[in-house]
Amino acid sequence: MAKVNKAATTLVLMLSLLIFASMAESRILGAKTGTVICDIVIGVESGDTCFGIEQNFKLNAKFFNSINPNLNCNALFVGQWVCIDGAAN
Repeated sequence: MAKVNKAATTLVLMLSLLIFASMAESRILGAKTGTVICDIVIGVESGDTCFGIEQNFKLNAKFFNSINPNLNCNALFVGQWVCIDGAAN
């Protein structure tokens, strides 16, 4: 029984070390940790594209992408919420 507890303790310590190292590495490599505040959203309609939404609401691509950081413009779907006004920190 003591050997099992020692092995389990060692495993937990190793996993904790790996998690800590990966968190530290992501901070060193500049992982995005910003916050997006969205004030207005729209639902994607059939035929919509990111470029079309940008044009319709007079948004530049850099701003649009900053307030929609996880948006995949190649896979928009009808009903998907898209932010058209807000701020990215």
